[in-house]
Amino acid sequence: MTSKKLVNSVAGCADDALAGLVACNPSLQLLQGHRVALRSDLDSLKGRVALLSGGGSGHEPAHAGFIGKGMLTGVIAGAVFTSPAVGSILAAIRAVAQAGTVGTLLIVKNYTGDRLNFGLAREQARAEGIPVEMVVVGDDSAFTVLKKAGRRGLCGTVLIHKVAGALAEAGVGLEEITDRVSMVTKAMGTLGVSLSSCSVPGSKPTFELSADEMELGLGIHGEAGVRRIKMATADEIVALMLDHMTSSSNVSHVPVQSGSSVVLMVNNLGGLSFLELGVIADAAVRSLEGRGVKIARALVGTFMSALEMPGISLTLLLVDEPLLKLIDAETTASAWPNVAKVWVTGRKRSRTAPTEPLAAPDSTTAAGAASKQMVLVLERVCTTLLGLEEYLNALDRAAGDGDCGTTHSCAARAIQGWLKEGPPPGSPAQLLSKLSFLLLEKMGGSSGALYGLFLTAAAQPLKAKTDLPAWSAAMDAGLEAMQKYGKAAPGDRTMLDSLWAAGQELQAWKSPGANLLQILTKAVKSAEAAAEATKSMEAGAGRASYISSARLDQPDPGAVAAAAILRAILEVLQSQGA
Repeated sequence: MTSKKLVNSVAGCADDALAGLVACNPSLQLLQGHRVALRSDLDSLKGRVALLSGGGSGHEPAHAGFIGKGMLTGVIAGAVFTSPAVGSILAAIRAVAQAGTVGTLLIVKNYTGDRLNFGLAREQARAEGIPVEMVVVGDDSAFTVLKKAGRRGLCGTVLIHKVAGALAEAGVGLEEITDRVSMVTKAMGTLGVSLSSCSVPGSKPTFELSADEMELGLGIHGEAGVRRIKMATADEIVALMLDHMTSSSNVSHVPVQSGSSVVLMVNNLGGLSFLELGVIADAAVRSLEGRGVKIARALVGTFMSALEMPGISLTLLLVDEPLLKLIDAETTASAWPNVAKVWVTGRKRSRTAPTEPLAAPDSTTAAGAASKQMVLVLERVCTTLLGLEEYLNALDRAAGDGDCGTTHSCAARAIQGWLKEGPPPGSPAQLLSKLSFLLLEKMGGSSGALYGLFLTAAAQPLKAKTDLPAWSAAMDAGLEAMQKYGKAAPGDRTMLDSLWAAGQELQAWKSPGANLLQILTKAVKSAEAAAEATKSMEAGAGRASYISSARLDQPDPGAVAAAAILRAILEVLQSQGA
């Protein structure tokens, strides 16, 4: 089965992609009759060296995303994973030469087709009297034994674009640029790892991996790597990659050691989430600094992809101050990141948290039975929520992320940890306020925010009194806050349905001589009935409101959790004879 792709046609997807980039970027132009993109201000380059690069499509944003002042003059693109045509490369060379440039440097990744086609175009251009040089980039650090074809060109090529572009912008001549970037290519290495393959439009994935495998040392065309490894943590994978890249026993290693200064590139191969990319970046920085390597700059993003491949590559470039200035030089290329000109290593990465305002003294310190009762209630609530984790997650999966049970369990564990630190505040207002802060910090998600709102508002009426009418007023205040900020109403199939039903019964606490347990028992039964009734409601708020009601045939997990909390409170109070 071929993969699904959002294209107009397999044959035209490379043309359409390049046309889309040019259409949205006024600083670029297409060269008529060719799959070539050029700077739209070519006339401003008179007397300077032009830089051309390219290769197969499917590596976006490489290479056209790196066209701009201070980087590439133009790019020649082939079909997906296919070297560009010699005629188009020659046309691009002629175009920049006729604009008045004094020479052209071709920056080519080390693949047979690219070397041949760019090399042929170079020879033809030179035969026409156009000064053209070519640098072949091979930064792959995967192979431990030297291959006849040499090291493959990978994401490090983008750094060569940057260095050459800065030199050309400064007016350096063709021969000197060629010599200097040739030296830079020898001071870097790249290694990739992937969770699975990619698929060329109209084709099947290029290789298969089992659920517990990863591919190490793969290229950027869907080809398999040097070996398969078992799934491991991000820290372990990054450590393995850096060991492989820097080992002196590896003929293609980059000579990075303790005391070295490097530019680090963490490159998304196309299909990795930004969350995972951040995890890998953190692991790479920690691992390198743990080895005594100083990181001058860290570039994190998608620079050279392999279509939708879910993987990453790490590039290390040894730098000194002159080379770092070229990396830092200004560029208008759209895909080059806006990186601060500050060393990564040695920078303070955290700021001291603000001090919390001093809490008012606890004027109603709970002692004896009352204090134990508070602890028992909280412990029972926590035990109940932990026991419901998988059930709540299963209910929540119908509406999307399936984490309702997990977030409630996070809250339960946070409360359990807090109780181990000492007795809770005796003042109900302070107790609810403390629980509010705890849930806002530890629970996460919309549930954490809603419980935080509820408890913060509910604490206010209890500052003056703690009798039954005050507790009823606290319930009213909490419900009002949830509706105000959560935008839910009774009947919207949310946790509010259970709490609202309970709140209506708790109005009876405001009557003289009200019985705490009798009224609370009715409130809990009403909450449970309301939670069960949500299975037949159409969601009007929350994530479930985006799901067809036909798929929501189970009760709302938030409403179930809220009713369970109230049941746990009731059972403890009944057992204590409150």
